[in-house]
Amino acid sequence: MPSTPLIKGRLAKAVGYDSDNRDDDVPSISNTDLFIEEEPTVAEYLAEVTPSFRGLVDYLVNLFPFVRWIGKYNLTWLIGDLVAGELLLCCLVLKLIGPWPWRGIKFNHHSGITVGAVVVPQGMAYAQLAQLDVEYGLYTSFMGVLIYWFFATSKDITIGPVAVMSQVTGNIVLKAKDELPNVPGHVVASALAIITGAIILFLGLARLGWLVEFISLPAICAFMTGSAVNIIAGQVPKLMGIGGVNTRDAPYLVIINSLKGLPTTKLDAALGLTALSMLYLIRGACSFLSKKQPQRAKTYFFLSTLRTVFVILLYTAISAGVNVSHKKKPSFSLIKDVPRGFQHTAVPAVNVSIIQAFASEIPAAVIVMLIEHISISKSFGRINNYVIDPSQELVAIGVTNLLGPFLGAYPATGSFSRTAIKSKAGVRTPFAGVITALVVLLALYALPAVFYYIPNAALAAVIIHAVGDVITPPKVIFHFWRVSPLEVPIFLAGVLVTVFTTIENGIYTTMAVSAAVLVWRLFLSRGRVLGVARIRTATARQDLKQAGDSAFAEESGESLRKGFLPLDHEDGSNPRVVVKSPHPGVYIYRFAEGFNYPNASRYLNHLTEVIFAETRRTDPTLLGKLGDRAWNDSSPRNQDADLVDTRPTLKAVILDFSSVNNIDVTAAQALIDVRNQLDRYAAPDAVDWHFANIENRWTKRALAAAGFGFRSPRPAPGEGAAHWKTIFSIADLGGSDSASRAAEAAEMGEKKSVREYDVEQAASDISQPSDKDVPRNPGSAKLVAVQGLNRPYFHFDLQEAVESAIANSERER
Repeated sequence: MPSTPLIKGRLAKAVGYDSDNRDDDVPSISNTDLFIEEEPTVAEYLAEVTPSFRGLVDYLVNLFPFVRWIGKYNLTWLIGDLVAGELLLCCLVLKLIGPWPWRGIKFNHHSGITVGAVVVPQGMAYAQLAQLDVEYGLYTSFMGVLIYWFFATSKDITIGPVAVMSQVTGNIVLKAKDELPNVPGHVVASALAIITGAIILFLGLARLGWLVEFISLPAICAFMTGSAVNIIAGQVPKLMGIGGVNTRDAPYLVIINSLKGLPTTKLDAALGLTALSMLYLIRGACSFLSKKQPQRAKTYFFLSTLRTVFVILLYTAISAGVNVSHKKKPSFSLIKDVPRGFQHTAVPAVNVSIIQAFASEIPAAVIVMLIEHISISKSFGRINNYVIDPSQELVAIGVTNLLGPFLGAYPATGSFSRTAIKSKAGVRTPFAGVITALVVLLALYALPAVFYYIPNAALAAVIIHAVGDVITPPKVIFHFWRVSPLEVPIFLAGVLVTVFTTIENGIYTTMAVSAAVLVWRLFLSRGRVLGVARIRTATARQDLKQAGDSAFAEESGESLRKGFLPLDHEDGSNPRVVVKSPHPGVYIYRFAEGFNYPNASRYLNHLTEVIFAETRRTDPTLLGKLGDRAWNDSSPRNQDADLVDTRPTLKAVILDFSSVNNIDVTAAQALIDVRNQLDRYAAPDAVDWHFANIENRWTKRALAAAGFGFRSPRPAPGEGAAHWKTIFSIADLGGSDSASRAAEAAEMGEKKSVREYDVEQAASDISQPSDKDVPRNPGSAKLVAVQGLNRPYFHFDLQEAVESAIANSERER
């Protein structure tokens, strides 16, 4: 049966393709093992991307990460999860009314502040942002923390209602109400959760979590800052008891209308402003005390996190004392009746009319959920020294939002504030979410009567206080300016668009501008023409100080090497460093950001401009008469002018592919076109094209298919490789003559030169099974070629490429 290369050769001949197989050009070298590099095949690629049975098993196991650690669950982890989940608070209450069953266990009394205690008031407040009754926030909180631990790759994340997503949901609910007045808001919110959850679950199952990386940090900061301003503006009327303000307007209009309505302020302002002041006062006091008493910093941190619970309880008590005697006509706005338990469990209604009502808002909702969750989970993963799987996190969000609506939940994602508390409390595993779910469940069944008297102004204060923390501080913006000035306008554009229009428009603006900047950088990237400098490594010796108490730079003679720097020093290197061209007519060009169709022409245009400016045509007589030239030919009208041109002729081009991962057909064709152009320019000689630092086998295959990697022109039959110099990199395989042996010999003080060949030692080395590939020639230095010699112009590094280019530029052509 014919072999695969034979079949490929016949197929190439049948379609008229000139085969690039030139393995017969490889020279024979006595003391070095040569290496023939095989090109990657489509079959290899398909084998790599085709999932194996083991891969399918791993994929299924990875869908449920808890199976990897649940078997190791222990009492220490349980205690940490109980503390972080605030079951400890419940246990402390039980201790007051009954016997304490766990007297032998020592709990961390500093961690008595819980996610559960914070989830309840925040969930209720965020439900109002979503234009829903407060119980829907509790339903969402319960399902988020209960389901997440099955799919979690983060121990810290708490999924539930969050401010920005609640605001987006509220906008969608109000918009849908105009189109579908007979459909309750919670039905629309549940349908939105189902649709967004399905989309995100698909992205997670398809392992497309890397898509989140397209959202830049300035875009995230702009989105969070603009959203915070939007939410705060919408909560001020509720905080102050101002009526008649349409909070659906753009934030700047809401702010203006709120200022106009200040004369109509009600008693709610007394509760709202004092509650907001108390929240900031408690946090400021705890922060101050933690700095004064660092040994109690953790205690003050947990006291600070209790401020939300304390303020809600305090103002609920004040409200109950004021309004209990005239419940029907309260003195200020209250939450009022909250149903006990899960009163809205049902199959979510998802139909075409409901989906059409918010279809245009689905992309923004999905992006918000992804931005918040992934950015938070990555941040706390870095803080606590673990790595999250973005795709698996998408699965967790998707499943949570698919199942949550059956209990009445609306869209949920990761919460920054509750995650921070959970992390600080020392949570050990994702199972802590179950403990938090029990706290929420307790609130749903035991506390609805208390919820009646919670003032809406106090909840507005909680929301304003919570979202104020996500506003990007000025020092971060200044840091953006120091790192990348172009990204500051992206941030400002996102914030301004959000403030003057909507959150959705702000999201699209930041992403569009970020993409435009990325494309602009890719399309307009510019390479560098490199030269050679003599470089040494030096050590600043403090013990050899000279006059003026300055350290002395001691050179290392063994580190003398060639360094490659831009000829124009545009990389910021010292302009006093002498950088020269490696050889007359030899050019080294380094790509900046890849080499593909967006930037291939720009790169090569820059290269040819430099070449035409610094070299002369090899044989001007080949231009012909003036009338036979191309209309755009830049050669002088009088050919005699070239006779006094002292510039060198073009010999070789070296391309540094260290920043290139792969090339496409467009880039390959651009190289072919430039090669043909430069061959005409250098005629009757041909230009050698050398490539250094190619890291990808498919890139080598693409270049070889385009005719690169071999000497040019192609050798005549029978000419072989003897007419040009093959220069390549070698490595030793160990043994008595290896570099490692040389270092050992120097250290042990051996007198015999390691370059002397020891026949007995060589025989011993060769007899070893591990050395079966070592040349058996007694004169062999046990060397092996690093890269394939069947592509002699693909080089290991720039040093090898330059030596080859110079050596072959001087040969007789």
